[in-house]
Order: sequence, then C-alpha cells, then structure tokens
Amino acid sequence: MSTDTTASVSTHILDTSIGRPAEGVAITLAARAGSDADWVALGGSATDADGRCKDLPALPEGTTHVRLDFETEAYFLSKQNQQAEAQQDAPANRDSGAAGAFFPEVAITFAVVPGEHYHVPLLLNPFGYSVYRGS
Repeated sequence: MSTDTTASVSTHILDTSIGRPAEGVAITLAARAGSDADWVALGGSATDADGRCKDLPALPEGTTHVRLDFETEAYFLSKQNQQAEAQQDAPANRDSGAAGAFFPEVAITFAVVPGEHYHVPLLLNPFGYSVYRGS
C-alpha cells in the first residue's frame, strides 16, 4: 500500500503463448533512492495460480527507482517438460541454441514517486516480452 511518503508496487504475468497466467515464477524486488545509489534487495515472492504476486515487500521511504527481476527460465523449462509429456510425438519447441530459455530472466526498472501505486504487468512468451504500467 502506498502512503504519502512511499510508493507501492504490484505485478502479474500473462503467458501470451498460451493465453494464461504464468504460475510459479519467482520475482525479486529491489529499490534505490536516486539514480546514483546502490540497489537494495528487499525480498521477493512467486506468482500464484492467477499469475499474480500479492505479497511483494513494501518500498522504503525515499525510493525513486524500483527493479523487478522475474526468473523466467525455470518457468519455461517446467512448461516444456509438461508439454513434452502431454505431446510426446510433437516436435520440440524451437530454442535459442542454449540449454534453457531464450530469456532466462527479465529485469524491469522504473521510476516511482511517493503516494503512487505502480502495477507493472509482464506479458511473456518464449521469445519476447512486453511490460506496461497498468492500473
């Protein structure tokens, strides 16, 4: 919850390749007070069955920049294993040539002001992603 002296952040992830929420993606939250300040890790959580992360840590007073780090590799590897079991004869998903996801992590950095709430959804697929400031 935002206050007059702090901002607040929430997020959710939609896997656009299947049109469903991305469950079980670990997310960490970091903040800093000014563009020259060091990042301070505040903690994290993981997305629920609805792709939402409802328990991110509160931002400290004086926060001007926030970074959300989404650990997407484990999600895509798990999803590939589930698909392989469900469709054993289907061709394997095209990959990047690496032994994992093309985007193993997604880091989103944005500026905040006290008193505002920032909902930052991640639209994710195996070969691209998009973010925006939601409501």
